[in-house]
Amino acid sequence: FCVCGGCESGCTDPLADIIKRLQVIGCAKDQRNRLSVWNKLCYAIGGAPYQITGSALGFFLQIYLLDVAQLDPSHASIILFVGRAWDAVTDPTVGFLVSRSRWTRFGRMMPWILLSTPFAVLTYFLIWYVPPFQQGKIIWYLIFYCLFQSMQTCFHVPYSALTMFISNDQKERDSATAYRMMVEVLGTVLGTAIQGQIIGGVFCSCLTQSYLIASGVICIIYVLCAAVLFFGVKEQKDNGRKRSQLLTFRQGLWLVMSHGPYIKLVIGFLFTSLAFMLLEGNFALFITYSLGHRKDFQNILLVIMLSGTLTIPWWQWFLTKFGKKMAVYFGMTWAIPFMILIVCIKSHLIISYLVSVAAGVSVAAAFLLPWSMLPDVVDDFKVRNPDIHGHEALFYSFYVFFIKFASGVSLGISTLSLKFAGYETGSCLQPEAVSLTLKVLVSPVPVVLIAVGLLILRTYPIDEDRRQGNRKLLQEMLDSVTDSDTDSETSALGSSV
Repeated sequence: FCVCGGCESGCTDPLADIIKRLQVIGCAKDQRNRLSVWNKLCYAIGGAPYQITGSALGFFLQIYLLDVAQLDPSHASIILFVGRAWDAVTDPTVGFLVSRSRWTRFGRMMPWILLSTPFAVLTYFLIWYVPPFQQGKIIWYLIFYCLFQSMQTCFHVPYSALTMFISNDQKERDSATAYRMMVEVLGTVLGTAIQGQIIGGVFCSCLTQSYLIASGVICIIYVLCAAVLFFGVKEQKDNGRKRSQLLTFRQGLWLVMSHGPYIKLVIGFLFTSLAFMLLEGNFALFITYSLGHRKDFQNILLVIMLSGTLTIPWWQWFLTKFGKKMAVYFGMTWAIPFMILIVCIKSHLIISYLVSVAAGVSVAAAFLLPWSMLPDVVDDFKVRNPDIHGHEALFYSFYVFFIKFASGVSLGISTLSLKFAGYETGSCLQPEAVSLTLKVLVSPVPVVLIAVGLLILRTYPIDEDRRQGNRKLLQEMLDSVTDSDTDSETSALGSSV
């Protein structure tokens, strides 16, 4: 009886053959949880289009509508608010539809990403086109801004939920998220650089052609990134688990809103994100009209984004070493002294650059930490609701809903505030009241919002101990499914023997 798997006479040991085949099955399952650097990079590149277009719109759309399209500030505020509010409403809608989508040979998330891309690039390009008529301009921008936000949502919600389907290992997902945040901050740098460097620092003349060129370049990059994501990332199925019964929209909403850690995380980051959105939406105007750095504003924005990009790896190390909650406290409070400093000192170009470098550190934390902590909340929900599966997209979509709604509110309020302060459309000089309003919008208001957000996040219950405990429990749940599959394989092999 040969126990080595074979001998000179050519006999084979059936038991050894079974063990060997089971080892291959086990190795395959372990390998499935591991992501190569190439997989992580391809996944990360998929997040770039959202940030490239988001940074271009966030930094430049307001000033474009006011000084290039020459809309009244009240009309611009309507476009910005309604567009963002519409965008916010589409997020949970798309999340609900994605959660009900059937599995295809490309996965459940990938078809949404692939089919939305061509419509997204077309509508984005038309946002930056000035129509040859004066009456009805507001309708033009409102339609294409809302259409683009809808197509972008069909891309970004499935992409965000894809985090839960690229690996079952929490460390692998955290590592992939760090790659993603690095590329997304690079995306904001790229969006800021393309838009800022092409249009230059001149806003007092017609720049329609320059904006169209910039948008065309961004559209090409959008398509390339979507292609890299599609061909470079394989979406994994739910490890043999059956999805729970399909939910109605109301049931899905209740499912998400009844999970306490998720609510505390979302509300806390709602306030901190609102602070950084106010800063982002008004910073170009602040640099131009309050600090007087008209020719350098695009370079200052670029410095902020570069600083954020370079510090993403440091933040990943920090949250691994000291925990995610500590990283939140340290990262958000770091920005406060520099927000105060930029409005208190006399306008000086070198100091503005130094403050921008320091502010970029907090921008990196604001990018990385929410998306790094959301999977922990989803894991916590899975541990406490082991019989409910397949609804990960709802958590991501409702989070994005609240953040985008806050963004719409911030842009609408800030633009209306400029109107009440006497903002003059198309003018190279603005009244002193406009300068004072911009200072308030980029310093005192964001500081208060950050403080409120941090107070709420103190009640967030998922610390490192609970996170590691959830990880072990989920691994045990996964192992039980794997063991069941292995038992089935063993029975089948035994029967064949």
